[in-house]
Amino acid sequence: TKVNAIAGISMAGTSVLNLAIAAPKLYRSVAAYSGCARTSDPVGQQYIRFVTADRGGGNLVNMWGPLDGPGWRANDPYLNAEKLRGTKIYMTSGTGLPGTHERLEDPFVDGDPFFLANQALLGGAIEVAIDQCTRQMAGRLAELRIPADVTFRNTGTHSWGYWQDDLPRPWPSIARDLR
Repeated sequence: TKVNAIAGISMAGTSVLNLAIAAPKLYRSVAAYSGCARTSDPVGQQYIRFVTADRGGGNLVNMWGPLDGPGWRANDPYLNAEKLRGTKIYMTSGTGLPGTHERLEDPFVDGDPFFLANQALLGGAIEVAIDQCTRQMAGRLAELRIPADVTFRNTGTHSWGYWQDDLPRPWPSIARDLR
């Protein structure tokens, strides 16, 4: 038999939760690294607006229809968390505070002070919203008594260095899930 797991970072961290919700028995485990699991509440919508519309020039209505419409609720992992029952869940987020990867010597920063400033300020602000979304989702899963392995880092912006650090931690568990 085939056994599947799925993982994603940032907005894909939201999408993997939705994929697991849409096909409850297809994925044995799902890992969301800095993904916002509250797409129909104001914080989640502001995060998506910032990333897709403000920063990317996209039209939010093209995603799931009007902001307060049924498409946004249908694609909100928090509201549909019950459908994750039986799926092993791994989630991570940072607080948005600068940490080990906010330094010029970091390989992803590569000595670029403008990149570092963007990562610290913009990446920090994004991760503050993500952390709130992740904490809400963790609370919802606990309320529903759905087990989840959640890592809340004390620092960390919305940036590659932290995802690189986070990816290996749950891998042994995900590898077991795939057996």
